[in-house]
Amino acid sequence: MTLSASDKSNWPAMLPGFDHIRRMWDNSSGLVAARISPGEFYVSRQEEMITTVLGSCVSACIRDTKTGVGGMNHFMLPGGTAEKSGAWGGEEILTTRYGLAAMESLVNEILKNGGRRERLELKLFGGGKVLAMEAGNVGERNIEFARNFAHTEGFRVVSEDLGSSYPRKVNYFPRTGKVMMRRLRSLQCQAVIDQEKKYEASLAPKKQAAGSIDLF
Repeated sequence: MTLSASDKSNWPAMLPGFDHIRRMWDNSSGLVAARISPGEFYVSRQEEMITTVLGSCVSACIRDTKTGVGGMNHFMLPGGTAEKSGAWGGEEILTTRYGLAAMESLVNEILKNGGRRERLELKLFGGGKVLAMEAGNVGERNIEFARNFAHTEGFRVVSEDLGSSYPRKVNYFPRTGKVMMRRLRSLQCQAVIDQEKKYEASLAPKKQAAGSIDLF
């Protein structure tokens, strides 16, 4: 079946529970792309791309290397004791703005759709210090959490691009495991900073007390 931008009836079917994720046609890859924002994650069993833009946030790209089922998350707050909020597939879940919930939700959804823990591989991206006067270096704490989570759970981290001072655009293809990453600059950088500031401000009441492209 030939996919096209105009005929959405031919687009890969979304898994249940992901209707809130916006998808678009990506001309460069010739695939449907699911775009995730801070606090979201997406899992697919189909031939499609998952994309996001990261500043101090971190994304984990996780897949079953045999079945190709996999996904990506995007979290802003490292680890912590996540609150319970809302529903996912009819069940109460931990809010995925926290790293712990974002990782566990992504892994569990992959396992629910045919993945096996012993076959999972991880790729980690983000955690840039995009604000010179950033208090507490959130990006660094996100990186530490993501690495510790992978080590504690016994997952293989096969590649990563973390830290430094630039934001990143990440395109992930779970069927093959390929990642295309671009370092962003200037106006693109400011747009990422503004997005994360806006998202962080939206979470405040809930808190407790372009460059080269790299292939991974």
